[in-house]
Amino acid sequence: MRCPNILVFLTLAASLQAENFAIRGVTLHPVSSPDVPNAVLVVTGDRIADMGPKAAIPKGYKIIEGKGLHVYPGMIDSASVLGLSEIGSIRETQDITELGDFNPQLRTIIAINPGSEHIGVTRASGITASVVVPSGGFIGGQASIVHLDGWTWEEMAVEKSAAMQMRRASIEAGFGGRGGGRGFGAARRPFAEVKRRYDEQMQQVRLFFEQARAYQMRKANPVLGFKPDLRLEAMIPVLEGKKPLMIVAEKERGIRDALAFAEREKIKIVLAGAREVDPFLEELAKKNIPVVLPDLYQVPMEEDASIDEPLDIPAKLAKAGIRFAFGSYNIERPRNLPFQAANAVANGLPYDVALKALTLTAAEIWGIADRLGSLDKGKFADFILTDGDPLETKTQIKQMWILGNPVSLENRHTKLYEQYKKRL
Repeated sequence: MRCPNILVFLTLAASLQAENFAIRGVTLHPVSSPDVPNAVLVVTGDRIADMGPKAAIPKGYKIIEGKGLHVYPGMIDSASVLGLSEIGSIRETQDITELGDFNPQLRTIIAINPGSEHIGVTRASGITASVVVPSGGFIGGQASIVHLDGWTWEEMAVEKSAAMQMRRASIEAGFGGRGGGRGFGAARRPFAEVKRRYDEQMQQVRLFFEQARAYQMRKANPVLGFKPDLRLEAMIPVLEGKKPLMIVAEKERGIRDALAFAEREKIKIVLAGAREVDPFLEELAKKNIPVVLPDLYQVPMEEDASIDEPLDIPAKLAKAGIRFAFGSYNIERPRNLPFQAANAVANGLPYDVALKALTLTAAEIWGIADRLGSLDKGKFADFILTDGDPLETKTQIKQMWILGNPVSLENRHTKLYEQYKKRL
């Protein structure tokens, strides 16, 4: 756990009441270009107005001295349930799923709880934005991108609809696959039965896409009696290639099916949670299909696999030229994303690729690189001030800004730290 220096935070927060400010004497790490030592970063409103060693500070701007410190763009969690879940074991605090197999019209953003304790804990690791993903059914709804600050979901919104989430039917589920959902002592179902159920589920998905295409055609040439359908209406951006379908597929069979489905339906996809990627590296690179990495802090999938198998995935993707980003997939581990990236570096991933996967590459995958992901003029002023490399556990994040506003790094962990420290 990172415990920011409270006195430093209070001093900086007090100095940042003005709307416009500049930080000088810092080393800038734009990510999109080489590092800039002894530089100035100028913020006007919610945007970066200027930056560089000779950037001029307009009259009346607050000046923060940052000698010896570093500025990095805020990091992005590319697959989370932040704000949708509070306590995993208490059903009443969960708002991740809805009834029914097809809910493309639903958007996660309207269900986000801005007061979630997990948001503050996540910010403390330098994460300023998150892709919040729904679950449940075959099409669970629309993933939304939010800033991790704001009183309401409207204030937090970056992209209300960034992707459509799809859970493909799995032939492993119920057939003894790892984590296949078979309870202790449950009977192993015959493969023929599992395959038949799988085929039925995939047929439902294909029929839904056919309905959506028929609706798309009717809307383009409406006739008397045409009635809007919110579910099918929400599918049109996916069918037109304006919005990707985010498909979770971990094992080889699932990845193959996901790629075949995308080819058949002629849609853009983002592959999430993929682990058995070796057979598909060339195809993913050729088709420019991005990947949201699985949680890398897992045991290997096979008993005879290397203990480093999960941590080797990023280096394999990078070597093949495949764009990827990091995702937490839960509420407990977003704070570990910078350290997952660091462990991937120790397993062969180039450092600059790791940092970009948490920032600029993630923003490119989700279509928000014009606003987030790097330190560039005109982009949102989302960044962190640190005393070192944010991928190192010893680094302290001194302050964070989201949309040009100073954001408190105090959270449940730091409060408990201060509370129990007094007992020593």
